[in-house]
Amino acid sequence: MNLLAELTADPWSGVTPSVYETGRLVALAPWLAGHEARIRYLTKTQNPDGTWGGPGEYALVPTLSAVDALHHHPAARRGLEALRKLLTRPLKLPDTVAVELIVPALAERLGLRTPLDPRPLHALRHRPLPEKLWHTLEIFGPRPEVTTVDGIVAASPAATATQLQRPTPGPSLDYLETVQKRHKGPVPAGVPVPLFERSWIIVALRSAGLDVPDPLIERIKLTDEGAAGGPGLPADADDTATALHALALCGSPRSTEALHRYREARHFACFPNERTPSTSTNAHALQALGEDRRLEEWLRDMQEPEGFWRDKWHASPYYATACVTNALQGNEKAVDWVLRTQRDDGSWGRWEGTYEETAYAIRILSHSRRDTAKAITRGARFLHDWGERDHPPLWHDKDLYTPTRIVRAEGAAALHLACAVCR
Repeated sequence: MNLLAELTADPWSGVTPSVYETGRLVALAPWLAGHEARIRYLTKTQNPDGTWGGPGEYALVPTLSAVDALHHHPAARRGLEALRKLLTRPLKLPDTVAVELIVPALAERLGLRTPLDPRPLHALRHRPLPEKLWHTLEIFGPRPEVTTVDGIVAASPAATATQLQRPTPGPSLDYLETVQKRHKGPVPAGVPVPLFERSWIIVALRSAGLDVPDPLIERIKLTDEGAAGGPGLPADADDTATALHALALCGSPRSTEALHRYREARHFACFPNERTPSTSTNAHALQALGEDRRLEEWLRDMQEPEGFWRDKWHASPYYATACVTNALQGNEKAVDWVLRTQRDDGSWGRWEGTYEETAYAIRILSHSRRDTAKAITRGARFLHDWGERDHPPLWHDKDLYTPTRIVRAEGAAALHLACAVCR
């Protein structure tokens, strides 16, 4: 499989560029190679309505970043008009990384008012920054307490450039130049994230009955604190649980003691003092543990009346619902919802039919005790016909992104499951 060869040969992760992160480099690091290419990327990716990024509330963060970066460019003037509409009450925020801090920080730079309370942001500027916020260092400025791993601050180009401040030769500049060169100017918000990418791909393939090579498994490493998605990021419950599950699926189980560091009363927190809990993280924790009655009850309590689940790490309910039904080994109410929401072309999707969400829907249906072969067959046909089209960004970081290799793995797993169900 070409995907596995890529994963083994290239540690830099298949992650799409970020408008937000690219905008921060334009504004804060014009000295970095690729500056003009980043400006061209921002002007090219503006939406017809003047915004950047995804639909609805998902336009807010990338539009703030792009407008601040482009300054007097005509695209910025159109973006500023769009921002004034986005920032009116009632303000709806996406559940993306540090959104409650990023929005007031960038609005302040632009002289815009928001309904958000800026005091938490201002308080953080006057005390040591918690490690989990190093990934968003660009809204705080360089800090003496921040450290790097191989020159990288929290797997973030913008955070790394902020700490570096100027083009000083060394590992940090090497990292920034490598990342921008890989994408010909624009950059992702989190790269590289090798453990995240490998763990999710192993789980997707192995849980569908597909093999993965031993070298891939051997690169999954945990410490006493668990697992971190990429260099400089803190360990977290999601990466720890998925890494543990990946190793167990490959016949190399490890102690789950590290995972219990993240335990709360009935569920697991990704990080200390997190704003919202994650259903997908807790589904992954249940898979890593094998069984946990309190956690199963919590997951069932989080199900929406229509039959789906939502999650803080993904814009689509199909992702969260697939994660939870995988962990619970099925849920017929979720199956009803999936069958109701299939589109005329056989696909599934929150805003439009996508390859990724269709793969998740097939996974959900594969757990059903009912005959879902017709719906699965229609979905599999849609996957076959997708071809080389791009995958829309649906995953949450500072703005939306696509981990392209993970999406491809989910598609391969879904097609394999579809063959098994529809024989």
